[in-house]
Amino acid sequence: MTAPLRVIVEADGGARGNPGPAGYGAVVFDANSGEVLAERGDALGTATNNVAEYSGLLAGLRAAVELGASEVEVRMDSKLVVEQMSGRWQIKNPGLRPLAAQAATLVRRFDLVTFVWVPRERNKHADALANKAMDEAAGITREARGGGEAAGKERPAEPAAASVRPSWEPPVTTPTRLLLVRHGATALTAQRRYSGRGDVPLSDVGLAQAEATAARVKALVPSVAAVVSSPLVRCTRTAEVIAAALGGGVRVEVEPDLVECDFGDWEGKTFTEVRAQWPDEMDAWLGSTEEAPPGGESFRAVATRVRRVVATLHKGYPESTLVVVSHVSPLKILLRDALAAGDAFLHRLYLDPAGLSIVDMWADGGVAVRMVNETAHLAN
Repeated sequence: MTAPLRVIVEADGGARGNPGPAGYGAVVFDANSGEVLAERGDALGTATNNVAEYSGLLAGLRAAVELGASEVEVRMDSKLVVEQMSGRWQIKNPGLRPLAAQAATLVRRFDLVTFVWVPRERNKHADALANKAMDEAAGITREARGGGEAAGKERPAEPAAASVRPSWEPPVTTPTRLLLVRHGATALTAQRRYSGRGDVPLSDVGLAQAEATAARVKALVPSVAAVVSSPLVRCTRTAEVIAAALGGGVRVEVEPDLVECDFGDWEGKTFTEVRAQWPDEMDAWLGSTEEAPPGGESFRAVATRVRRVVATLHKGYPESTLVVVSHVSPLKILLRDALAAGDAFLHRLYLDPAGLSIVDMWADGGVAVRMVNETAHLAN
C-alpha cells in the first residue's frame, strides 16, 4: 500500500504599487525529504498584494492536488491569508471572498490541511518566484533591477518600474486607449452554444450589430491608429466594418493571440449538453482558471497570450487609440486584469455581441476602465 504523500506548500505574492504590477509564486516540498516537487509562478497584470497572495496559495494547493498529496502544511508570510483561511479572521474585502472560496474548495480535497505563518526570510523560495513574476508584470528583467537575490515585495522597484500610487487626481498625460469590441452575433450565439475556434461567420443580425458598433466608435473617437482583430472571420468581418466606417486608411491588423479560448470537445454544444456529458469536468473548469475543457485550453493559458497582446499594443502604440475586436474569453480576461478583479469575475461579467468597453493605459502603469459592455447603440 502506497504511503500517503505529505507536502509543505510555501506560497507568496505581491504587487508593486498595491494595486500595481503583480505576481505570485508557490513551491511544493516533500514533507519528509524536503525535495522540491513543484514550482508555480505567474504574472497577474495589475492587482493588489492580497489578491496576489491568495493567487499564490491557490497555485500551491492546485499543484499539491496534481501531485496526489493527502496532507498539506501551508506556510505563508501573509498574516491575513493565514488567519482568514484558518477561520480566525473575517473576510471583509469582497474582492478576496471568491479567492478564499476557491481555496476552501481545494482544501476539501485533502485529508488534512494546516496553515502556518512564517517570517519572510523563511519563505524566500516562493518570494523569489513571486518577484520574478512581478518583474514580468512590470515588463522588466532581472538585470534591469541590478541582479542578485530577488527583492522582497516591500522593497521599492527601480525607477524604470516605478510603483503606481492610487490617486483621485485625473492623469494629465495621454493614455493608450483600447476600445474593446466583442464580435457581432453568429448562428451559434443565438443558439447559446460554445463557440471557440470554429470559424463561424456573422449572421445577418451580427452584421447589423457590427455596423451599429462602427457608427458608435466613429462618434466616440476622432481618430484610431488601427483596428486589431482575432483571426476568426466573425471578428475580422466586424473589424472590417468598423475600419471602413472610420475611413482615413485605418487598417485591420490580425493578432493570433486574440483568438477565442479553445473549448475542445465542448465546441458547438450547449451548456446543458456539456453539463449532462461532462459534469465533473465542468465543475472543475468553473472552479479554476487552470482547468481546461477536454481537448481544450485553460483560461490561464488564454490570459498568458492576452497579456502578451496588451503589452505589445501598449508598447507599439503609445498615446494612441486602438479598436480591439475579439471574443468573450479574451475580453473578459483583459477587463479582469484591468480591474484587478478575481477569477470569479470571469463567470459574473456578461459581454453582449457587439458590446463596447473602454480601457485606458498609461506609461507609468496606471489603468482606468471607462466603460464596460455598452450596448445603447444596439437598441434599435
